[in-house]
Amino acid sequence: MSEAQKREAAARALEEVKPGMRLGLGTGSTARHFVDLLGARVAEGLEVICVPTSEATAQQARSLAIPLSDLDALDYLDLTVDGADEIDPALNLIKGAGGALLREKIVAAASRAMIVIADQSKLVAALGQVFPLPIEVNRFGLGATRRALAAVLAAHGAEGGLTLRGQAAGQPFVTDGGHFILDAFFGRISQPEALSRDLLDVPGVVQHGLFLGMCSKAYVATPNGVERLLRNN
Repeated sequence: MSEAQKREAAARALEEVKPGMRLGLGTGSTARHFVDLLGARVAEGLEVICVPTSEATAQQARSLAIPLSDLDALDYLDLTVDGADEIDPALNLIKGAGGALLREKIVAAASRAMIVIADQSKLVAALGQVFPLPIEVNRFGLGATRRALAAVLAAHGAEGGLTLRGQAAGQPFVTDGGHFILDAFFGRISQPEALSRDLLDVPGVVQHGLFLGMCSKAYVATPNGVERLLRNN
């Protein structure tokens, strides 16, 4: 999918933004297009206040003079616009390829609505089919956490294992919150709600990349234009 098509999806999401809104700004390649387009609108006089979901997004927003705040100062957000790694027919998501899943989930949960922008390659029949599920974990007790997670994965029929996410230099990837990420390969997640509960029951787990019932609308770029998908409540 071309960057131009992703940008078109971001432009459709930007149409939802109204003056005075409090916005959550997502992280990732498609979300970057939205931030760029929003910056252009701000330069034209659009008044908004935004909460970024990562240090990278914060840096991009500052470079565009987009006003920023945080969830200590703001008690709610009107809208969060973010990308996704997988989107199922109910608009449940897997997120976390960029390593910002914890902040992304906090911001989305504080928002009255969440819109996802993506390309059609992110659409799946069931979560876990294409992309591994990121699980953010505390550095302390990594071995014990990993063993406990392996048991959870086995109970949920995961087809693959757990991989500690690394960087090009060979060191483990570290999130903005100072945590590690374990990527879990499922093949198919048959009971996402039960899996979510079981993962969060593991003491070393900080958060996971299942975003269930949080996204209300998605703009998906296709070769034939942008499709709008709505969650059926």
